[in-house]
Amino acid sequence: MPTQPPVVVAVCASAAHAFTKPMSSSITVLAGLGVEGDAHCGVTVQHRSRVARDPTQPNLRQVHLIHAELFAELSAQGFSVRPGQLGENLTTQGVPLLSLPVGTELRIGADVVLRLTGLRNPCAQLDQFQPGLTAAVLDRSPEGQLIRKAGVMSVVLAGGLVQAGDRIAIQLPAPPHRGLEPV
Repeated sequence: MPTQPPVVVAVCASAAHAFTKPMSSSITVLAGLGVEGDAHCGVTVQHRSRVARDPTQPNLRQVHLIHAELFAELSAQGFSVRPGQLGENLTTQGVPLLSLPVGTELRIGADVVLRLTGLRNPCAQLDQFQPGLTAAVLDRSPEGQLIRKAGVMSVVLAGGLVQAGDRIAIQLPAPPHRGLEPV
């Protein structure tokens, strides 16, 4: 586990189906829905491509989280990315998001509980934002398996206010653990 306490670095939301989301001083997350006022808030899928396939699917992508450590990694490769620019709602620090299993609960601040559902699958919009960014958020394990680093998705179990500086507690699900896959 990280040496620094897990914390929220930034919160972002956008009512528009835009690639980036502006930073806010705080956001309100709603149980079973997502971020209040965000284009992806809802019980059923809100991402346009998923709505086109089947609008009745449950929304497993209510809140998108990215680890700030990714921005430092991308900076070392020549990219400039700040919180909200990759479409995430929460930017975290000190949380090993990509290595957590499905069903992990993140308790944020006093009230909020998110349950991890899966990985964000990087899309071509990343290259429209900055050429080469899609490849930069993909990697290979020593065994050759694809590693997606563009963040994780979650559903809201308990709602409330979230703001930068809120502490994050990590609660793993009961074993056996299953790794995150794209949702």
